[in-house]
Amino acid sequence: MTDSLIAPARGFETSEFERRTEQLQQRMLEQQIDALFFTTEPEFRYFSGFKSQFWESPTRPWFLIIPSSGVPIAVVPEIGVAGFEQTWIDDVRSWPSPRPEDDGISLLGDTLAEVSQRHQRIGAMLGPETHLRMPAANFASLQDRLGQHDLVDVSEIVRAIRSVKSAAEVAKIRFACEVTAAGFEYLLHHLRAGMTERQACKSMHLEMLRLGADACPYLISASGPGGYDNIIMGPTDRLLREGDVLIIDTGANFDGYFSDFDRNYGFGRVDSETHRAYEAVYRSTAAGLQTAAPGRTTGDVWQAMWSVLEDAGALGNDVGRMGHGLGMQLTEWPSNVPGGDVTLQPGMILTLEPGMTFAPGKMMVHEENILITDAGCEMLHQRSWPTLPVIDR
Repeated sequence: MTDSLIAPARGFETSEFERRTEQLQQRMLEQQIDALFFTTEPEFRYFSGFKSQFWESPTRPWFLIIPSSGVPIAVVPEIGVAGFEQTWIDDVRSWPSPRPEDDGISLLGDTLAEVSQRHQRIGAMLGPETHLRMPAANFASLQDRLGQHDLVDVSEIVRAIRSVKSAAEVAKIRFACEVTAAGFEYLLHHLRAGMTERQACKSMHLEMLRLGADACPYLISASGPGGYDNIIMGPTDRLLREGDVLIIDTGANFDGYFSDFDRNYGFGRVDSETHRAYEAVYRSTAAGLQTAAPGRTTGDVWQAMWSVLEDAGALGNDVGRMGHGLGMQLTEWPSNVPGGDVTLQPGMILTLEPGMTFAPGKMMVHEENILITDAGCEMLHQRSWPTLPVIDR
């Protein structure tokens, strides 16, 4: 059992937020965008540094405006104003909320109009894997207020900036990964037949919190004789028995940054077909590690991993992708998909997640977290065991 881990510093220097904002503003100038606004927590936090659990409440909207020059402007409910004393934002505008008849929309519209007079082009996150986090009627009202302006999608430029992590971001993700890896190792020595999936997950959850995770909001499991049929449900109260395989997939969070990987455990006598499937997925991960490098694409990584699984007799892959970006969110852009055309760059953090259906109703999935470096890629934590670990207790 790991006694302790050394956590990196929390928060970021003001210079980091300045750099992020300047990168975005440069792209805004190139596209003649006067201002843009964010309504969702990851983007809001990425550019402002405002970090609060209050986002769990859907009652109040929160807005952050990035003008084409200068410091961002926060347009937030009165309850959140004091929290900005801990950020680099000094222009904070507020209204009493909740106020359904006008929950900040007039203030948001007036502020956007104030800073978007040159080209009258305003950006918002309108592309794939985004949402507005405001009632549709409020968004329609905002569009009416800004009727002379063009509303354009900026999700592509924002995700391009966010996908390349700074050294401070990498340190936080690496620590979350180390905590998770230690949690899996702890479980290897504490699992036993007769436990339920829920008991196994709770045991690991408590160990990760002890080691320094702030939270483990994503912790799923599945189990079954010789394999499992899904990787998004559970944990349940199903008892773990002789011949079962248990998968746990989790994302520990430290200072707002995630890990995301899984481990498989066998119980007693597990059939040879399952062992072969595990070893095939392990080899597939190795192929991904050899391929992931600057200049290669997400499609290259997918193909390298899938070729190994196909040669091993995979019946299919129901997940739809074999890995994704990772950072402030458990899953981020890009995805490792067939034909994926996103070029890898140093500083990107990805998951490698090969998986296959190896028999009817039986899956085997393996996931690791990597950092793209100048020379290729590196693991952010200890790699999984090369053969399926078997619990005989």
